[in-house]
Amino acid sequence: MRPEFVSPLSLHAGAPYEYAAVAPPGARLVFAAGACPLNDAGEVVGPGDYELQARAAVENLRVALNAAGSGFEQVLKTTVYVASSDRAQLVRVWRVVEEAFAPAKPPSTLLGVAVLGYPGQLVEIEAVGLGGET
Repeated sequence: MRPEFVSPLSLHAGAPYEYAAVAPPGARLVFAAGACPLNDAGEVVGPGDYELQARAAVENLRVALNAAGSGFEQVLKTTVYVASSDRAQLVRVWRVVEEAFAPAKPPSTLLGVAVLGYPGQLVEIEAVGLGGET
């Protein structure tokens, strides 16, 4: 089961994401908590490295979604948090997320925030996906 993506022709066509996603009738929704760049010991990986932390968060998100019966191809929406006011860092993180989800481009929100939950944490990624029929 996959979402139906919607990108109205009246909106900017060059956005690196779809503008909306529709869950099919009968689909179960999976809400993933923000995936953090933590290793199995609970330590933040890649101190100071936005891209490395993005890759770790993406992989942790993949594991969580798979455990819930979902996957990247079934994601309806993501929210990506980056602890930075520097747009270049946001773009670096976005490129990692974009590559992980390709060829899909689920609707996404990319935010620069002041601080995240763990000391040294620079990236967090949450998602809503489909988990099969009810």
